[in-house]
Amino acid sequence: MTLDFARARETMVEQQVRPWDVLDARVLQTLATVPREAFVPAAVRALAYADTALPLAHGERMMKPVLEGRMLQALLPAEGESVLEIGTGSGYVTACLARLAREVVSLERHYDLADAARAHLAAQGIGNAHVETVDAFGWDNKRQFDVICVTGAVSALPDRFLQWLKPDGRVFAICGRSPAMEAKLLRPSVNGVAAESLFETDFPYLAGAAPQPEFTL
Repeated sequence: MTLDFARARETMVEQQVRPWDVLDARVLQTLATVPREAFVPAAVRALAYADTALPLAHGERMMKPVLEGRMLQALLPAEGESVLEIGTGSGYVTACLARLAREVVSLERHYDLADAARAHLAAQGIGNAHVETVDAFGWDNKRQFDVICVTGAVSALPDRFLQWLKPDGRVFAICGRSPAMEAKLLRPSVNGVAAESLFETDFPYLAGAAPQPEFTL
């Protein structure tokens, strides 16, 4: 039986994402039009719109659709803004960000994931997203962005990420120690960084951003 992905996409928006307080019209329209199944690995394509995280290569994961919706709504890139995504993964969030913003630069450390994401983005005619094959902790960059989207968890937001943010910009990151993590929206302030707690969750760490092991006697 052939799956009706368009119907599944509509159901995802109306029965998963919207009830989780994702109400922004631009975000809902983006989620309703970007074909998530085009970015999901073939082995789990039938689960493209399921309320679950999906496995990618190298132990990476796609977020649940509700998390993606909340993340996009928290950042809410304007049409004229630039976005830095740290962790391309499947390229689906990259595509959604590209629909909302003027430009997306996305960093992916795994060559195969980066190549697949580029192919998926090109197949969808998305030309304002550029995928760099590089580890964020080794990226030599002097640019600053309006929005930074960190798609893997961090024990604390690395200072180098904040250096890439414009003074009036904003960052989405999942921070803390598993299993008790908080999704936060962070902004530079006169006292350092102002953090708005969005929701609690648990998600795999970005490579190089896990906390140091705690030793007990």
